[in-house]
Amino acid sequence: MDIFSFNLLGFLLILLRVSAFFVAVPIFSYRTIPTTHKIGLAVFLSWIMYYTVEIPTFAFDGLYILLILKEIMVGLLIGLIATILLTAIRVAGGFIDFQMGFAIANVIDPQTGTQSPITGQFLYIFALLFLLAINGHHMLLDGVFYSYQTIPIDQVGVPFGDEKMLNHIVSTFNSMFVIAFQMSLPIVGSLFLVDVALGIMAKTVPQLNIFVVGFPIKIALSFLLLMIVMGPFFMLVGNLFEQILIAMRGLMSIIGGG
Repeated sequence: MDIFSFNLLGFLLILLRVSAFFVAVPIFSYRTIPTTHKIGLAVFLSWIMYYTVEIPTFAFDGLYILLILKEIMVGLLIGLIATILLTAIRVAGGFIDFQMGFAIANVIDPQTGTQSPITGQFLYIFALLFLLAINGHHMLLDGVFYSYQTIPIDQVGVPFGDEKMLNHIVSTFNSMFVIAFQMSLPIVGSLFLVDVALGIMAKTVPQLNIFVVGFPIKIALSFLLLMIVMGPFFMLVGNLFEQILIAMRGLMSIIGGG
């Protein structure tokens, strides 16, 4: 590619995929990041990728409109598959909150503007800090760059009706719930044993107001267990990031016809 020639239509296709990726992917899609910064970063990354991707010559016709739609869908799908898996942390927090008795209270997540479990939001913030500490955001950017190796920029169709894509998305949802269950199991299982003990106490000592005694015990024990399992939690978060990369590349391979 001649560095002095500029393929504007090809650059716009790259910019659309990167911009759509930023709309759906974790961290880069959050409201706390100014929109001007997102646009500037998308343009800057697209400019870099422009000189590393083989771009054919395009004409502004009906085929180019289909390519625009394809690039937007590819960026959104790649970002969405990463968001689905990272949601496992919030789901795990929801399981823990339900067992603790905090399920009645939710907080507004300023990053997404949605309601989130208290414990889930607490764990999610730690997971994001861990993701930034190990340069996980670079891994996400590498994902959209890798997509051009499996999904050529001039490929028109996206195989939505392919059975492999459906199975991959269903498997991703299944992995999200499995990871969430693994994260919450130590605390949920311990609190279940506490509920059994409190039930036995309620039967053996009817004079004891089990609701007044039980809630403080469960909350205090939950905070203690959270501090104990924080180390294994970060190990699971590290495995979760690996699963995100595998899921993203698996989806790219399916879209690219691999």
